[in-house]
Amino acid sequence: MLYRPSSVQLERISALTMAALFTYLIAQGFPIVELDLNGVTSQTTLIGALVALWNEQMELVAVAVFCSTILFPLIELTALLYVLMPIRAGFVPPGFNFVLRAIQFVRPWGMIEVLMLGILVTIVKMTSLAHVVPGAALFAFGALTLMLAVVVLFDPRALWDIADALGERRTPRTSGGRDAARTSGHGTPTP
Repeated sequence: MLYRPSSVQLERISALTMAALFTYLIAQGFPIVELDLNGVTSQTTLIGALVALWNEQMELVAVAVFCSTILFPLIELTALLYVLMPIRAGFVPPGFNFVLRAIQFVRPWGMIEVLMLGILVTIVKMTSLAHVVPGAALFAFGALTLMLAVVVLFDPRALWDIADALGERRTPRTSGGRDAARTSGHGTPTP
C-alpha cells in the first residue's frame, strides 16, 4: 500500500466534495451572464442554454453538453459523498465496489473546466457587442472548477484499502474461546 489516505485527508476531501456539490447546485440554479443590447436584456442558466440548443435542432450537442457539464459531475460528486461519508463513520456502504467503478468511469467525462473556458471566451467576444453583467452562476462555475480540480486529485482507488481494513476489523475472528478450534498452518485442528 503505497498510498493510504489519513482520516484528516478523508475529512478534507469530504468537506471539499460537499462544498463542491453545494456550489454545483448554485451554478445550475442561477443565470450565468446577463446581456444588455440597446435596452434589451437577456439572461439564461445552463439548463436554459441546453433547452435553446435542443430547440435549434442541435439535440446531439445538447445531450453532450448535458452529460459532460451536468450529469457526470453530479454523479461523481454524489457518488463520492455516498462512499466517503460511511467510510468516515467506520463502515463500508452497500454497492461500494460498483460506486467506485462508476466514479472512475464518469470522472474523465465531466468537463466543467471546458465549459468555464467556453463561457469566458464567449464573454470576451460578447463585450464588443453588448453590455455583459456576470451572474452568480459564473462565479459559482469558477469556484466549482477549482474545487473539482482538487477533488480529482483524490484517487478513489485508495478507498479500497480502507474498505479492506474496515472489513478485516468487522469480520469475526476466533478468539481462542472454548468453542473455537485453532488450526495449524496445514488446516488441521490442534488441541
